[in-house]
Amino acid sequence: MKQLMLGNAAAARGLFEAGCEIVSSYPGTPSTEITEEAAKFKEIYCEWAPNEKVALETAFGASLAGKRAFCGMKHVGLNVAADPLFTVAYTGVNAGLVIGVADDPGMHSSQNEQDSRHHAIASKIPMIEPSDSEEAKEFAKIAFEISEKFDTPVLYKMCTRVAHSQSIVETAERVVQPVKEYKKDPSKYVMAPANAIRRHPVVEQRLKDIEAWSETSGINRVEMGGTEIGIITSSTCYQYAKEVFSDSVSILKLGMVNPLPKNMILDFASKVKELYVIEELDPIIENYCKSFGLNVHGKDILPICGEFSQNLIAKAFGDRKS
Repeated sequence: MKQLMLGNAAAARGLFEAGCEIVSSYPGTPSTEITEEAAKFKEIYCEWAPNEKVALETAFGASLAGKRAFCGMKHVGLNVAADPLFTVAYTGVNAGLVIGVADDPGMHSSQNEQDSRHHAIASKIPMIEPSDSEEAKEFAKIAFEISEKFDTPVLYKMCTRVAHSQSIVETAERVVQPVKEYKKDPSKYVMAPANAIRRHPVVEQRLKDIEAWSETSGINRVEMGGTEIGIITSSTCYQYAKEVFSDSVSILKLGMVNPLPKNMILDFASKVKELYVIEELDPIIENYCKSFGLNVHGKDILPICGEFSQNLIAKAFGDRKS
């Protein structure tokens, strides 16, 4: 059945359909409604934790016990959860563990404009980023699949516009996974130095494996149009680019923003004359492209501060889009 849904409600629907059984979160706009909406499903146990650190630790405990779990917070809350976040990156999971974080470009309800992609890079955890409500639902389900396939927590990044805008969502039935058996394994789950030393190479190889998977999985996709301009983008910036340029440019639309798909980017760059990155806040994709020699435009024409819009992008590109 198709429904018009807010992004946060669609994310909650994705948790339901994925068979998530435990949600522990700390409220903070623009993430709050994910948990509020998830609580409407009697099949999901939901709670507010005293802080984000406890929320993540609770969700991780549920994962260890063999049930799919989610915790949600806003971007500044991820700072509070950083302690368990960096350790869970090393231990991996049992059942799927998804960590929802909602950024707030434009600071509509926040004290800073930090970019949560830095946490994904620093903690060496994959991060996926939907661009509308349908993707918000589907990516929540994909996040659990990635988590269990690669034995990793997954960061699920929203932003204000995706969280609080509406689009059509096609719903599906709930599919509950069998409870995974917990196997006592101190070498995996107890990060004393001797164990952590052995886990670090596992984490590094895992990122390489996830990058290779993302190249062909469909979570990142190329939409070829004109070849004068190629745009690499994600999240709402993808929507803005489509509205401004339609099919007159080619777009590499990223659904996974960590790790980034190097081979896919290089192949895309080879097919266009000029390469641009449209991303809100920090030039993370842009700097990644430059790190292996690509000539790419981004923050030389677009701001590093604030929320983007269709008008902002159209003005920044000026005659380039014609």
